[in-house]
Amino acid sequence: MSPAAMQTADTPLSLTDRTQAAVESLDSLLDLAAQRVRGRVVEDGRISASRMEQEQRATHGLAWLATYVESLRQLDAYARRLATEGRYGPLEDKIVQLGFSEYLSQVFGGIPMNQGETVRLADLGITSEEALTFQTTEIASLIETGNSPQLRQELTSLIRDQAGHSTFGDPGLDETMEQIRNEMRKFAEATVVPNAHEWHLKNEYIPLEVVEQMSELGVFGLTIPEEYGGLGLGKEAMCVVSEELSRAYIGVGSLGTRSEIAAELILCGGTPEQKQHWLPKIASGEILPTAVFTEPNTGSDLASLKTRAVKDGDSWKVSGNKTWITHPVRADVMTLLARTNPEEPGYKGLSMFIAEKPRGTDEEPFPAEGMSGGEIEVLGYRGMKEYEIAFDGFEVKGENLLGQVEGEGFKQLMQTFEGARIQTAARALGVAQSALDLGLRYAEERIQFGKALVNFPRVSDKLAMMTAELMIARQLTYSSSWQKDSGKRCDLEAGMAKLLGARVAWAAADNALQIHGGNGFALEYPVSRVLCDARILNIFEGAAEIQAQVIARRLLETRGNA
Repeated sequence: MSPAAMQTADTPLSLTDRTQAAVESLDSLLDLAAQRVRGRVVEDGRISASRMEQEQRATHGLAWLATYVESLRQLDAYARRLATEGRYGPLEDKIVQLGFSEYLSQVFGGIPMNQGETVRLADLGITSEEALTFQTTEIASLIETGNSPQLRQELTSLIRDQAGHSTFGDPGLDETMEQIRNEMRKFAEATVVPNAHEWHLKNEYIPLEVVEQMSELGVFGLTIPEEYGGLGLGKEAMCVVSEELSRAYIGVGSLGTRSEIAAELILCGGTPEQKQHWLPKIASGEILPTAVFTEPNTGSDLASLKTRAVKDGDSWKVSGNKTWITHPVRADVMTLLARTNPEEPGYKGLSMFIAEKPRGTDEEPFPAEGMSGGEIEVLGYRGMKEYEIAFDGFEVKGENLLGQVEGEGFKQLMQTFEGARIQTAARALGVAQSALDLGLRYAEERIQFGKALVNFPRVSDKLAMMTAELMIARQLTYSSSWQKDSGKRCDLEAGMAKLLGARVAWAAADNALQIHGGNGFALEYPVSRVLCDARILNIFEGAAEIQAQVIARRLLETRGNA
């Protein structure tokens, strides 16, 4: 029985009763939407790839609807958890109210997939009359009461009182995770924040001294088991660290990404000897890995990779071109995806290698025989540098074929996707928090027409909405990390966290720059960097369109069969 059914005339529903009832109604709405969309893409009893492509607006819209439903489910769970623990205060209450009000309004009015594309329930085959049946009294109440001018102003006032804290609002983590967050915050404030903008403007590498300090803090061995020299922590800790470091500078927050990917590849697919040899070196920061997967003209279409690896005695010779390779010059080892069997179509002929290489410099980026490349100049996401790489007979030791098995490269890579997308979502949280920090500070300091900008309603409203969306994305991200840490499949939730987190980060950066006005467009202001950094989040680790396609496919396999 729903909370609404148990309500009496004299006992008004609590906020959590209403949010729970709202999520239940949205679940039913999602089931109907999945059923309608499934009817458009099923052919001969199976989901048709070509029909999914033809119906991208509906399928991707379904992914966004499901992401909103899961986001509100996790926001509801967050409120309940904090209330039980006695940690649910006025700020958290305002965030939950505003978050539910705004996202419910968007569900029934239109969900922005990006700035120019809004998906509506009609796109999913749901009529306006049908939609009304899901707009319960609880949902109507949440929409009407949770997004008032007074509530938004009060929320902004509350975050002004918390300015300088690690987060705005209690994120709901335990004491150990908060200690990790505080340690990373202290390091970032002392070492990264004062220098990040200069590194960005000069397109300089993050200094190796900073990398060494990160090694000492355990950043590169965070999730590597203790038996291999790591800290043996889970993806939750990875989220905390990634968020706080990315809040200071996404380049620093991303330095651990390649180590995380390499370690997970080796842990899941490596031989015992490979694990013993490589993992302690990755954990200690003795070696820096880079991921070498993408090729020109393939993007997310990994099945079309053409780079070849040919067996030559006890080694492999690699030839082909790779692009958008992050931090390859200073890397000591590459996780390299290449085609070892040209007769096998698509993914089946791909193998993964742990390819060693010497460190390079700007003057001589790739001092290795059979390897060359040039830098790709980028708007943001600097500090590590992007490169195109050409291989021409580059040698990889035979013992460095991952797992000593051919044809398993794509499968091995897929095992890292959940963790990589959770980590990217966490980086998005850091960028969004940075934007909120900068926007709030400027709004308080800048005086216009005799008062601080923060006192103007539309500026205050921006800050309030940034705060609520950031917490929604944070709860979705951390809940996916908890699932991963408990051994449950979470590719769906991880994809949703990345999808929403990237959009939230971009919106936060855009709004923070708008608060700065013309100064935000000046290179000297850090918010200009944050805007550039935020933009990449919707592209790498699976562009938003690819991410929505993957989410939709999984949804249609599990929902809408009635």
